[in-house]
Amino acid sequence: MKTLIQKIHVEEYNSFACRTYKTPDFETAWHKHLECELILITEGNGTALIGDYIGEYKQGDIFLLNTNVPHWFRKSQNTTIGSAIVIHFMRDFWGEGFLALPEMKNIAGLLDSKTTGIQLLENLSDDIAVLIRKLEFATGIERILLLISCMQKISTSTQQKTITTAFDTMTSGEENSVIETIIDYSFKHFLDPISLKEVAGITHMSIPAFCRFFKRNIKKSYFDFIKEIRIGHACKLLRETNRPVLDICYDSGYNSWAHFSKQFKAVIKLSPSKYRKQHIK
Repeated sequence: MKTLIQKIHVEEYNSFACRTYKTPDFETAWHKHLECELILITEGNGTALIGDYIGEYKQGDIFLLNTNVPHWFRKSQNTTIGSAIVIHFMRDFWGEGFLALPEMKNIAGLLDSKTTGIQLLENLSDDIAVLIRKLEFATGIERILLLISCMQKISTSTQQKTITTAFDTMTSGEENSVIETIIDYSFKHFLDPISLKEVAGITHMSIPAFCRFFKRNIKKSYFDFIKEIRIGHACKLLRETNRPVLDICYDSGYNSWAHFSKQFKAVIKLSPSKYRKQHIK
């Protein structure tokens, strides 16, 4: 069985890890770890599953995940290359006494938000990307100073959004294998009609047992999960093509414009047409 808990290797001469993960090492399925994670996507795009959040990721995106937030950066196409610079560090690697210093108040507050995930935005994302790229090749005390600088900038900036909070699971290795099976099946078939009987069948559960299992681990219903995947796909088509909105509705797994429009507004808070106008370059 695959394990949900990922063990992060830290060299004996370092106190935290910072390295590039590139295909095939980039492809780590649904997992979590005790370390906090600061990740800069350097190549590729796809869907980020972070706690109960589902959204797109692309080159240049940066996420900060606190301890034990389950996540999976799933490439849009298996044939493409995925790459990221990833910093893994224990919350207390610099010592609780250090975090208790008055000058560390903002950073300590940021790290106290356990099981939380945030995405960096705008200028903050650009500034932190520069620091992360420097940190990857830094040595000695400069590594710690650069990480402190990253965390201080993040903790004092409003250019960020919280994408998941209070996400806690007690998932076993066997349950994690089932979650991966469900997610993989869903991404392969989200454009097709999917019934609860069908997806419960691949897990060898009854429909009620499947619904309870999925809600406990992903913190939303299965059909809400499918809805967010379909709407994410529609957003990509609206941004990257000039195809008619009605065609995109049908090509995103919907057979009713009214249903598509209602679900799109529920997830994005805009109509499909307004969303497209906002993203025309």
